[in-house]
Amino acid sequence: MVLLIGNYPLDRYPSMQLFNDLMLRGLTAAGVQVELVRPEPFFGNVFPFGTPGKWLGYIDKFVFFPFRLRKRLAARPSIVHICDQSSAMYVPVCCGRAPIVVTCHDLFAVRAALGEPVDRVPTWTGRILQKWILQGLRRADALACVSSATASDTERIVKRNGAQPKIEVVHLALNFDYAPMPQGEARKKLAAFFDVDLPFVLHVGSNTPRKNRPGLLRIFARCREKWNGQLVIAGEVLNNQLRGIANDLGLADRVIEVENPNGQTLKALYNLATAMVYPSRLEGFGWPIIEAQACGCPVICGNAAPLPEVAGDAGLYHDVDDEEGFARDLLLLGNPTERARWREKSLANAQRFSRQKMIAQYLEIYRGLGAAI
Repeated sequence: MVLLIGNYPLDRYPSMQLFNDLMLRGLTAAGVQVELVRPEPFFGNVFPFGTPGKWLGYIDKFVFFPFRLRKRLAARPSIVHICDQSSAMYVPVCCGRAPIVVTCHDLFAVRAALGEPVDRVPTWTGRILQKWILQGLRRADALACVSSATASDTERIVKRNGAQPKIEVVHLALNFDYAPMPQGEARKKLAAFFDVDLPFVLHVGSNTPRKNRPGLLRIFARCREKWNGQLVIAGEVLNNQLRGIANDLGLADRVIEVENPNGQTLKALYNLATAMVYPSRLEGFGWPIIEAQACGCPVICGNAAPLPEVAGDAGLYHDVDDEEGFARDLLLLGNPTERARWREKSLANAQRFSRQKMIAQYLEIYRGLGAAI
């Protein structure tokens, strides 16, 4: 039996909840007995937002959950798989019970706690937490990294002080049925959100600085006189600072926000978009890239690792500061012939990221650690 350790729901990491579900469904479909356990909100529900909720959530995660976890471990699972490196502080609880695999999506928080220049400054409690996480990673039997870039960070940081976990690259798979759909169906799904008769370019992400939304707005502003389209921002809505930038650039009437769309809405967006622009400065993988490509939506993105590893020969790449280059390719994809060419390349590249392939790689790791699965 595989025991999956998932994420605390109130931490609000939707991509990690998707990965928890992806592993559960994938292993089940492969005929593997699997159970997903995770810290459940109790004290955290008293104040689900803000600092009080964060501290009360620590009681749920660090006091109550280890007791529940030990009860599950008493059943002697064949393997313990911690689905997100941010939960690696549970490794010591699991040691000696079964081989332990941890999926590393990125090490940005650990790097920040070590003083490396990433887009966050940890609090003193955050540095303590990341120290615990790093100690847990060093005691795991295997670390499955979602990209070669994450594997490189993991090799450099985790394998200090003699730690020797096995490090493997296992690319993420598509987490939803992203695929081409009839344009009429896509238009019906999006009609409630904005005027779908106008063309649009899409961005999927959040306001965290590494996503580079100020650059995104400037890229789109370079095209506004030459292209009568809209910019659709899906995911987290713009904060006041970004809205100010949009206003200063004269984009107030050209930006559409679709807050936290579900899979069906996102699928329709990818299918109708002229392109997805993804000028991110720092990524562990870049899930929206393969989601867009699976729907035939061309992707214009940064050229720093791991984005070329993910987008393959279907990506249109630029240095993130080359905003003129991004804008030039966006205008290029307004040409139906060019867009059709990149659409076919995108569909072909997305086939590399199937759930079956990802699960097969995890099963190989489990068996390599001696799990009878």
